[in-house]
Amino acid sequence: MINTNETKEQKLNNTPIDELKNENEKLQHELEIANAKIKWYEEQFKLSAAKKYGKSSDKVDDSQISFFNEAEVTQKPKTQEPTLEKITYERSKKRGINKASFEDLEVETIEYSIPEDQCFCETCNSKIQQMSTEVRKELKIVPAKISIVHHVRKVYVCKSCNESGEKNPVVTAPMPEPVIKGSFASPSLISYLIYQKYSCALPLDRQQRIFNDFGIEISKQNMANWIIKTSELWLEPLYERLKRELLKETFIQADESPLRVLTKDGKDSSSKSYMWLYKSGNYGKKISLYEYTPSRSGKNPKNFLQGFSGFLQTDDYSGYNSVENVTRVGCLAHARRYYTDALKALPKEAQIESTYAHAATKFFKEMFILEDKYKDFSPDERLSLRQSQLKPIFQAYLSWLQEVQPKVVPRSSLGKAISYSLSNWDLITNILRDGQCELSNNAAERQIKPFVIGRKNYLFCKSPHGAKASAISYSIVETAKLNGLNPFYYLKYLLEELPNTRLSDEGSLDHLLPWSKTLPQECRKEIKEQK
Repeated sequence: MINTNETKEQKLNNTPIDELKNENEKLQHELEIANAKIKWYEEQFKLSAAKKYGKSSDKVDDSQISFFNEAEVTQKPKTQEPTLEKITYERSKKRGINKASFEDLEVETIEYSIPEDQCFCETCNSKIQQMSTEVRKELKIVPAKISIVHHVRKVYVCKSCNESGEKNPVVTAPMPEPVIKGSFASPSLISYLIYQKYSCALPLDRQQRIFNDFGIEISKQNMANWIIKTSELWLEPLYERLKRELLKETFIQADESPLRVLTKDGKDSSSKSYMWLYKSGNYGKKISLYEYTPSRSGKNPKNFLQGFSGFLQTDDYSGYNSVENVTRVGCLAHARRYYTDALKALPKEAQIESTYAHAATKFFKEMFILEDKYKDFSPDERLSLRQSQLKPIFQAYLSWLQEVQPKVVPRSSLGKAISYSLSNWDLITNILRDGQCELSNNAAERQIKPFVIGRKNYLFCKSPHGAKASAISYSIVETAKLNGLNPFYYLKYLLEELPNTRLSDEGSLDHLLPWSKTLPQECRKEIKEQK
């Protein structure tokens, strides 16, 4: 019987050294590949967990602390226990309510006094006199008051002509046109519905329940029909007017987000629909427009931005390459986000070390700190400062990218971060070409956020008509906010004026634009959003 072990040993001894070396190198290479795969899967797992359970942004304001982990987040073990005096002082400084916002409110005064026949001293029975007053202030809220308005138009006729047999002309008193003919929906009611849904993210079914609670039965179907009809008849012409003004700008930011839209039979559409956002920069007219499309095709921004020639800032989605006669501008926040994802994927013990990802984020931190100093400057001033101060940092970052890229695994999170910056370098550095350009596309992302919040509440649009009406309504509401207007009062004014405006006349809408100086003061009661 042959000894197997001895046979293997003999075979090993008889194998040439070169073959053994080659076999060893092959096994070493396979091991490196296996380790790289394991590392990549670990990174993906950590990153997935961070996205699911961690913070949703690479940069979170300190004031935006999660309600559920406030104690853990704010805990500082090395911080000394404050004294009672310090606690008292800090508490006294906090202001829970901005009382300055009460100045324009209507004041109702209720006086409390002792009846005249009881104004006697309990000790000596002498008459007592008022010495001073004590005042307690409260905020009183009155639920929405709903009433019926009868529009009564009088008709006149000439009695003399009637008696003499002459042609009898009938004269009617002028009366404003309704928003929707044959409907009892008023400008204020429709404005309220639009404001509640598109500014406060309150779905129509919840609004229906609120009306029912106050004894008013209005179906959500009626509400939806009113919004769609109003958008088609009156708001769309203003939307198109705003679009013409937007295309005159020289800098636009864009973003897009998915949307579920049902077909006519109530089933899910076969393709994923999208809501697009196009926003002007900080130096032109303040305009924010939304557009619904049934796909994410590049032809959508191409068609919408037809006639625009300037700088277009977006993320790296290739669909925007279809837009003609524009200069694409990248986003440094997206480039930075790749490095923050890489940091999230690292083991905890590695995050405190000097890693490549940490080194990269220092470049971005320096860029954004400098850019913050330019925010109040003119475009020309910003451009000059960027060329002298920001450009050297860009060049240093590029040198660092070229040096580090060969040292990292391409498929790792860090490798993807480096590859993103290098592949989008031309787009990113276009920031240095014009002072209107921003370092990031965050303004557009913030502008599309109201839609994203609303989508979480009402989940989908029941039809393409509803989706288009939503896009128009969001556009009017958000553009009003950008111009310091109260969306409700602005909408109410529009729906009072537009049915009585000859829309075919050139310039007929100029006095209704959100920056018009002739808007009533009521529209300028700005709603201050929480920061």
